[in-house]
Amino acid sequence: MIALIDYGAGNLRSVHKALRYLDADVRLVTQPREMKDARAAVLPGVGAFDDCLNSLQRLELLDACREFIRSSRPFLGICVGYQALFEKSEEFNSRTAGLGVFRGKVIRFSEKPGLKIPQIGWNQIEIVQPKCPLFRGIQSGSHVYFVHSFFPKPADDSIVAACTTYGETFASAIWRENVFATQFHPEKSQKVGLQLLKNFVEMAA
Repeated sequence: MIALIDYGAGNLRSVHKALRYLDADVRLVTQPREMKDARAAVLPGVGAFDDCLNSLQRLELLDACREFIRSSRPFLGICVGYQALFEKSEEFNSRTAGLGVFRGKVIRFSEKPGLKIPQIGWNQIEIVQPKCPLFRGIQSGSHVYFVHSFFPKPADDSIVAACTTYGETFASAIWRENVFATQFHPEKSQKVGLQLLKNFVEMAA
């Protein structure tokens, strides 16, 4: 079973639909005890960093996520679920601490002439870790779908699995051991996104 973490603010419907399309055994979870028997977990996200973290805290899912990651089972963060893995965010002068799984903070795109913020739409990924199992069968240069104004800036470059350029180059995906995360939305990225999710589902088999 794959635990799809429902904290009341994530892009659950699209992620759930994509995983079910892949015949994954996926279950919405709202309590820590519901994650104990899961073989993998997905933390989706749409909206603000603070809203995500505060909701997880209220539902006592923050420590549950940390414990799950420590168990070495596959964990995937999407969009704000990716950002939540870091220490803090600059969004709306945030004072809420992130999960702190990775060192670094979430920053905003720099204002540049002609650059529209947020980035909304298709953009390319440059895969910098070809051995990352999340990208099996996916070519560097593939297009995926983004909706965001902020992105994490990892303190450790070795975790960067893919980069994307939008006015500046940023880490659009990371990987360390059992933890994977993407700034883009695989559930909205058509064939490429389904391949990525398929790879994740197979890790949980």
